[in-house]
Amino acid sequence: MFLAEIFGPDLLIVVIVVAVLVFGGSAIPKLARNLGSAKTEFEKGLKAAKASDETNDAKATEQKPTDTNS
Repeated sequence: MFLAEIFGPDLLIVVIVVAVLVFGGSAIPKLARNLGSAKTEFEKGLKAAKASDETNDAKATEQKPTDTNS
């Protein structure tokens, strides 16, 4: 309940007004565009890391250890 009181719609309006005053109206779309592209690059990196992990796991299961007790 406490977080709902803090992050209400009135706080969102205050944050938007302060952002416009600090950065100016023309800089906000650039900031949003940069945040969007950063998010996209981060997601690409996550997908690449996941694919790499899956590839390494597949290689590890293909290579069965040899029996040294023979």
